[in-house]
Amino acid sequence: MSNIKLDSQQKSDAVEKLKKYFDAEMHQDLGQFEAEFLLDFFAKEVGSYFYNQGLQDAGKVFEARLEDVQQHLYELEKPTY
Repeated sequence: MSNIKLDSQQKSDAVEKLKKYFDAEMHQDLGQFEAEFLLDFFAKEVGSYFYNQGLQDAGKVFEARLEDVQQHLYELEKPTY
């Protein structure tokens, strides 16, 4: 798996959310550099957990849809008597 990379808008949005969170919940001013560093750390060290969970969730949706398709195909079968 390649490293998780966000486009510039996504990264900017995520950094702003980190800064707001630190201010509101921890009463700490988190600078731009620190927020970007923290985001990069999370992406590198824990991003895989979220990525893997997303893949598992997508797999479950795919399996459910495949079951629906199989059921529809079964319903289309003609009797062979």
